[in-house]
Amino acid sequence: MKKLFLPLLLMMAVSAHAAENPVLTIEGGQVQGVLADDHPDVFVYRGIPYAAPPIKDNRWKEPQPIVPWKGVKICDTFGHPSYQAIQYPGGYFTEWGYGKEAPYSEDCLYLNVWTKAPGKTAKKLPVALWIHGGGYREGWGSEPEFDGQEWGAKDVVLVSINYRLGVFGFLTHPALAEESPHKVSGNYGILDQIEALKWIKKNIAQFGGDPNNVTIFGQSAGGGSVRTLCESPLARGLFHKAVIMSAQGLSIPNPNGGGMMGARYSGGSIEDAAANAKKVFDWAGLTDLQKMRQASTETVFALSNLYGQVTGDRVRLPFMPMIDGYVSIKSFDDATREGSLADVPYMIGFTLNDMGNMAPNIAEFCKVRESKGGKAWAYQFARPLPDDGSHPEVTQRLRGAFHSSDLWFVFKSLKHCWRPWTKGDWDLSERMLTAWTNFVKYSDPNGKNGGTWAPCTEKNPKFMVFKLNDKDVEASVFGEPEKAPQQGFGFGPR
Repeated sequence: MKKLFLPLLLMMAVSAHAAENPVLTIEGGQVQGVLADDHPDVFVYRGIPYAAPPIKDNRWKEPQPIVPWKGVKICDTFGHPSYQAIQYPGGYFTEWGYGKEAPYSEDCLYLNVWTKAPGKTAKKLPVALWIHGGGYREGWGSEPEFDGQEWGAKDVVLVSINYRLGVFGFLTHPALAEESPHKVSGNYGILDQIEALKWIKKNIAQFGGDPNNVTIFGQSAGGGSVRTLCESPLARGLFHKAVIMSAQGLSIPNPNGGGMMGARYSGGSIEDAAANAKKVFDWAGLTDLQKMRQASTETVFALSNLYGQVTGDRVRLPFMPMIDGYVSIKSFDDATREGSLADVPYMIGFTLNDMGNMAPNIAEFCKVRESKGGKAWAYQFARPLPDDGSHPEVTQRLRGAFHSSDLWFVFKSLKHCWRPWTKGDWDLSERMLTAWTNFVKYSDPNGKNGGTWAPCTEKNPKFMVFKLNDKDVEASVFGEPEKAPQQGFGFGPR
């Protein structure tokens, strides 16, 4: 009897576990997740398509409807990152440990979901959409520092995405504008992000998420994307809170006249960018849309650099979000000052050794938001990352609290990094993870009962400074942001 009883218990346990991981029916077909590594109650869904592959006739078009699949898709593998330059040792490659991702491809419109409540449509957990950085030219949503299981464990449904980058995501060209029903071109990567938000609206309840409680957050170019989404009329109503990380604040009026000071940046004229793109593509014999779409991925990717090397003509192809009158109507600065920016709570901040001191421009953003009746919480990450010398390729650009160094802490993904973390680092990470997820849940990084971290205002322009003390003990303070002995450790627009 005992011999029969044990297998029966085992079968019951397996059966119960299977019931906790239901097959979900979403746009396109059925999916089933897999358990996360460290949390037996968190499931991850890797590589869910949220639009048709943007290849062949779909290259340089708005995202097209999902291609349905048959059967149950077991979501155990991340989707392709957008096509980009191969990473080599040194720089951010050393920090994030690239190498295990799927091959780069134009077929890149995939997202990932971490949740504790698959199939529980009445659960209505808050949702966060993560938008990766990389200068609009590299990166992907499944980098190891973006491991979302700790967010899932905090009762947040986390979604991360890949979107089109570089020439595939931001090409402006007269022929593309002529073809478009809106008579515009470019901003395809931003349209991908908006499509992901629409996917969340339609499907996230299946994962236990609340489509009416969505936060967008991103860092560097991901933070820049958040800025664009907050201005874009196409994204209005699809999100309810926003976090801008290491992507500047607001330009400050120059007291001596002569325009604004700091923060304002631009990709230049969209008309000039389109004319330059036509010159480059015509030079290569890609003189119409059919030829442009039939050209190989590798040819299109290399074209602008090849043109410059052969002709010596260094044309400007910015490959970044631009004001086109459709996706983007005006600059983030103008939308903020005019009061047309998305009227949602904001968190905004930077790192101590970021790409310049962003504190004044972030404080300016918070002040203007206050004048419009909104709230914005400001922060600074001021923990210089520890270095045991085991990676001699790490140079000045990856020392200190450099641009992107806060990512390990926000996701509490320190286990994926080679650095010799202390207990204080783990405690600091838990504090930051809790603040970010509190903001997602309650529109307040302190939590539902409030706390010491007050919104940044004109009269009280203070930041939450996340740091350790000299004994490597977590010692974050609400006060004045620290000043770095040397700014600019950050390496490029991550």
